[in-house]
Amino acid sequence: MTSVAPLSSVCPSSDERVTLFALLLDTNARLSRSFATRLEEGCDIPLAWFEVLLQLRRSPEGSLKMNEIADAIVHSTGGTTRLVDRLEEAQLVERQHCPSDRRAIHVAITATGNLKLDDALRVHVDYLDEHLSSRLTCDERSELTVLLTKLNAAR
Repeated sequence: MTSVAPLSSVCPSSDERVTLFALLLDTNARLSRSFATRLEEGCDIPLAWFEVLLQLRRSPEGSLKMNEIADAIVHSTGGTTRLVDRLEEAQLVERQHCPSDRRAIHVAITATGNLKLDDALRVHVDYLDEHLSSRLTCDERSELTVLLTKLNAAR
């Protein structure tokens, strides 16, 4: 009978890949938590709302289908529907029928949503100055952008 090597000898916790991935997760979690707190305190908007509003503003048509929002913010479609429901109740977005596909619903940012996003972006830029720009040089930020873009392209 063949024995199987224990996992620790095959992929030890000190493996560079394991360490790198843990650093990515830890950094993301820490920055997301502290930014979410700053966003709530600064303009009374949850991080998930900010993410949706930002995606809508960045979209070429100013609107996205529900599944496009879910993909962009990495949420389930059910969770995204509930999220959009809350944004719509707050009058930050509105649902619109797609003229070319009656089954499709688009979500668009409203004028109120744009104003709220402007407030949130001011908080965001201040946060980025404090937690990114002040800690990394211009060259380091450029290199990090290249590396993260490369990792995201591998999807």
